Amino acid sequence: MNVWKLTAANKIELFDEPVPEAGDGKIKVRITKVMLCNQDAPVFRGEFKTKYPLVPGRLAVGIVAEDYKDIFPKGTRVLLHAYHPETDTGTEKKDFSLDDYEVCGKTRDGFLRDIVTLSPDELTPLPDSVSDEDALLTHHVALAKAIVDKLDVKKGQHIAVAGASGFGILICQLLIYQQAAPILISADQSRLDFANTCGVYYTIHVDDNLLDRVAELTGGRLADGSVFVTNAKDIDPSVAFSVCAREANVVIGGYVSRSVNIDATIAIRKEISIHCLAEYVENLEMAINLVANKGVNLQNFTAKAVDPNTLLEFYPSYVGFAEEEEKDYLFIKML
Repeated sequence: MNVWKLTAANKIELFDEPVPEAGDGKIKVRITKVMLCNQDAPVFRGEFKTKYPLVPGRLAVGIVAEDYKDIFPKGTRVLLHAYHPETDTGTEKKDFSLDDYEVCGKTRDGFLRDIVTLSPDELTPLPDSVSDEDALLTHHVALAKAIVDKLDVKKGQHIAVAGASGFGILICQLLIYQQAAPILISADQSRLDFANTCGVYYTIHVDDNLLDRVAELTGGRLADGSVFVTNAKDIDPSVAFSVCAREANVVIGGYVSRSVNIDATIAIRKEISIHCLAEYVENLEMAINLVANKGVNLQNFTAKAVDPNTLLEFYPSYVGFAEEEEKDYLFIKML
């Protein structure tokens, strides 16, 4: 079978390896699609602590390749979990610089290969109403939902979201789903225009007298809470504090692929409660239900397929793409 591996920083190679056998309660899954995401770029460049060789590919869907009648019949479409509890090292000294979970395609082998064997608790069946392309975004939906829950949002509250990436837009959609009123803030007008097409109505360009505009939308009270999206490169994180009322909740959340430097002066003065959420989430089934029940609108996020036969040439050039905030996302069509 085909297996793509990072063998050093900025180097990807294709290997032909035997098809793995599914033993010890494992389930054999044929990979059908692998999503390319922003977090793949710093791994490729060697900016994270990575052991080579490493199979990249964090987000994937597949079909069960053999019949496991009691749990997964052959042909069942499944979402593959990207995050896993850290391996127990016993009495061996722990590396406290690492996270308390393993990330596929970063700290353990990912899914850029034809076949993988997984435990039943490492994959989730997909309903017919959720397409493969939408399923590739469910980890993002799950984290966005966790961020909204952390805000403890009440009906009718105004919540500012600093950062109009696709992830920021998902957060806004979930706030609307919970009957709150998100205010999306960005320095990129094209991103705000795209957010409007996704159903986000209140948008503010950072140069448009930001505090006055927020006060205008909130009846002079400022926002009841806010989110700073970690991949927002065009906004200072302190914006999330300045647009909030006193004693508000602020969540700094998202997928961490760069340093985020925060001046907490305003937060201290306003006695703001700061919460941080990144990557590891457990509510994938809830996220799948949200997608199935149209709690989020993914139809404007265009999915573009990449042929796996072009990967050796394409993958290095993809690193440049991964630094941009796009309305399109790419996936590798394995089958």
